[in-house]
Amino acid sequence: MEDLDTLVLRTALGWHDAGLPVVLVTVARTWGSSPRPPGSLMAINGRGETVGSVSGGCIEDDLIQRIREGGVQAACASAAPTVLRYGISADEAHRFGLPCGGTVELVLEAVQPHSRLEAMWQACVQRQGIERQLDLRTGEATLRPVQRGEQGDGVPVLGEAHFCTYLGPASRLIVIGAGDLSRFLCQMALSLGFEVVVCDPRAEHRASWHLPGVTLSHEMPDDLILRLQPDARTAVVAVTHDPKLDDLALIDALQSEAFYVGAIGSRRNSALRRARLHEHFDVPEAALDALHGPAGLYIGSKTPAEIALSIMAEIVAVKNGIHRPKLDTVAEGKAERESLPARPDAATLPSSCAV
Repeated sequence: MEDLDTLVLRTALGWHDAGLPVVLVTVARTWGSSPRPPGSLMAINGRGETVGSVSGGCIEDDLIQRIREGGVQAACASAAPTVLRYGISADEAHRFGLPCGGTVELVLEAVQPHSRLEAMWQACVQRQGIERQLDLRTGEATLRPVQRGEQGDGVPVLGEAHFCTYLGPASRLIVIGAGDLSRFLCQMALSLGFEVVVCDPRAEHRASWHLPGVTLSHEMPDDLILRLQPDARTAVVAVTHDPKLDDLALIDALQSEAFYVGAIGSRRNSALRRARLHEHFDVPEAALDALHGPAGLYIGSKTPAEIALSIMAEIVAVKNGIHRPKLDTVAEGKAERESLPARPDAATLPSSCAV
């Protein structure tokens, strides 16, 4: 499944290639509460059809009405890009459904060949980071590749003459092991816009495993990790319970730029895994500190779907900058509860239950 940026660019490009007028809308800045963060994309064609979003719906309705009543030029005001601000007054905030008096500033541009949508879309598909400089006087866009860390926090910068935005590769999830847990995990990841790859060299496990939108690999896990070279927008989770498979993936994933590396298992098995990786495979303690094991936030999960939810919640938390100490606080709270003598259901918890 495509992430939203890739979907917007592909759809807008298709409309433009079909001869339809198209407006690309980008959230430039927000103040207060806003439904969509800066950098969010939306496209509207001359028929009023949309893809993506910039608010909860009311701003989209206003933009569609502008186009239907006066065409793309009415929405953009001229051939040059236009900056629109919604929610300045309390009345406007109420009218456009902006919560708590929030304000959103948008950049609208009529899509032309010099908008460089084709190159932008290709960069997303090829998992390349790019910086886009839009000339607000002419609508001409220039692109340049950027490396990890080069784009700072990725927030757009709107100046008097130029609008600078960043596009990075979609978040990606690599799951080691095909089974019920991985199926639920992949379904959630797809709904969140992740590119998803499942790896399982065991033919009997792959035989009945299929999920639209997921790439299924029969490679050995370490070969897959070395081939894909996880970047800073990739998460890796091992769920086979088989050290011969999980350990291979974890060893290489912990040496990559992956923002999250995790493995399921009980606390005891996680401790044994850590010792095994350090003593037998010389994985440094510093690298092991980045391993999330048991993977997931503690939510009392018992079923595969609940365990998948806890893992996906932790992945999203780490992706969004919620640092490990905050996650450990949850784990410590669970450990304290487990130390209490009266816990009749403790023995029934599955070994894969996430912390």
